[in-house]
Amino acid sequence: MFNCPVPFRNSRMRILSFNANGLRSAASKGFFGWFAQRDVDVLCLQETKAQEHQLTDAAFRPDGYRAFFKDASTKKGYSGVAIYSRREPDEVRTQLGWAPFDDEGRYIEARFGNLSVVSFYIPSGSSGELRQGFKEEVMGWLGPIMREWLASGRDYVLCGDWNIVRARNDIRNWTGNQKNSGCLPHERAWLSGMIADDCHDGLIVPPKSGWKDAFRVAKPDAVEYSWWSQRGAARANNVGWRIDYQIATPALAERVKGAEIFPEPRFSDHAPVLVEYAE
Repeated sequence: MFNCPVPFRNSRMRILSFNANGLRSAASKGFFGWFAQRDVDVLCLQETKAQEHQLTDAAFRPDGYRAFFKDASTKKGYSGVAIYSRREPDEVRTQLGWAPFDDEGRYIEARFGNLSVVSFYIPSGSSGELRQGFKEEVMGWLGPIMREWLASGRDYVLCGDWNIVRARNDIRNWTGNQKNSGCLPHERAWLSGMIADDCHDGLIVPPKSGWKDAFRVAKPDAVEYSWWSQRGAARANNVGWRIDYQIATPALAERVKGAEIFPEPRFSDHAPVLVEYAE
């Protein structure tokens, strides 16, 4: 049973996570019209690339949803996360306590009773050593927080762009990307080392209990991608990566009833990821 006033209807909840790579751009391509047909209870967005005052138009505020934003304060038009919810949250949090991360607009959490829905945007390191260094600082700092959340007794679902693949089934060009950010062995080990399943690359011994990759709960062996480079014909040839996740606490993961990635229509270089949770 769901033991709290969560945004479920008819004993189920549908959560959609999507890196918009610019919410105004995605909206201009019809994202919110498509979204209205998906019967979603909570939408987690990453890379809004806007300030909240630029998103007050009705085009960005679909009927029946409350919208909450955490913008980047250090660089306007950069990063940014948001949560849209049918139900009013009991609390919304936007700070984890480390300014270099918080000020880039990379975390927002909506709390509904004992359930927390988080929209995360983990840094990319693909631009060079400086940002890769920051990404690895984030990994080191975030790990203890995730362990604390896992032990808290709350239900959590951590939605977002993690900028890391887990294993061969999560990336088309496995061999050629072993030295590239997002597919580095120590990155994969960090992420899969917190997830209690067998859908890893063999570098770690997974914990006996821990976080769950909700997509892999529903589709353990599927080869589906959520991001494609905008260079060349990567998307046309399906040369993709699965770096967008919903990572859930064990009790919530037991309620996963299905998952779907939507590569079409194209609103961004990422695809929306939908997971349905039910009693």
